[in-house]
Amino acid sequence: MNILNADLHCHSVISDGTLTPEALAARAHANGVELWSLTDHDEIGGQARAASAAKALGMGYLSGTEISVSFAGRTVHIVGLGFDIHHPDMQNGLQSTRGGRHERAKDMAAGLAKVGIHGSFEGALTYAGNPDLISRTHFARYLVETGVCKDTHEVFRRFLTEGKPGFVPHRWASLGDAVRWIREGQGVAVIAHPARYGFTPTEEFALFSEFKHHGGQAVEVVTGSHSAQEAITYADMAREFGLAASRGSDFHSPEESHTDLGSLPWLPGDLTPVWELLADRIQ
Repeated sequence: MNILNADLHCHSVISDGTLTPEALAARAHANGVELWSLTDHDEIGGQARAASAAKALGMGYLSGTEISVSFAGRTVHIVGLGFDIHHPDMQNGLQSTRGGRHERAKDMAAGLAKVGIHGSFEGALTYAGNPDLISRTHFARYLVETGVCKDTHEVFRRFLTEGKPGFVPHRWASLGDAVRWIREGQGVAVIAHPARYGFTPTEEFALFSEFKHHGGQAVEVVTGSHSAQEAITYADMAREFGLAASRGSDFHSPEESHTDLGSLPWLPGDLTPVWELLADRIQ
């Protein structure tokens, strides 16, 4: 089952992607994806559309979301797969997590205005299909459109990471809360793209330990931002902590994403694929 073209991490216009759930489903199917999940940030508003589009194309589908979590002073992402999208704890938890994004965006715009970039809040809003989910990515697209930077990667590097003018930290859900929402909806919690957080070995061990303690069951081993060496590293972490392995491109946009839907390397053969834990949840 490891040789299955599963892509269990991507984003639509419902959060910070540029394609609709239906267009993402079509792109995934065209690229040979057999099992798919839409994992918009802190949002499940696109789930019914995604599941319907996948079914029409003959793809397996798992419900999904990517929850923003504060851990050790940083933002960590936890992907939920295969949960009941109607479960009240999940719905209420995600609503509360989304609640702080608007004020954070206002503060980001104020920081950018101090260095001469004006109107960024209004500009970013034009890119946010869901105003409740306005994010750094929407600011980045606006700064590219207005010629401040040549691409979104330059925007993040110059303006939107810690210590830069437009960076504003946000207090997200706790790790325990996020895992609980997923588990109470009969889903599986997954640590998303662990190499991206820049934790020390001690901090990373603490993340994996606490995640496991709360009932987390999987980690993204193969993902769009992981190098081949990082995939090996997190395959070892999966073995050490007894976690299943997930695979997802983290695709956002044809123009911005380096890794397309369905184009990832296979999972190592000795790891348990996360979809084996969710066989009865596949739609």
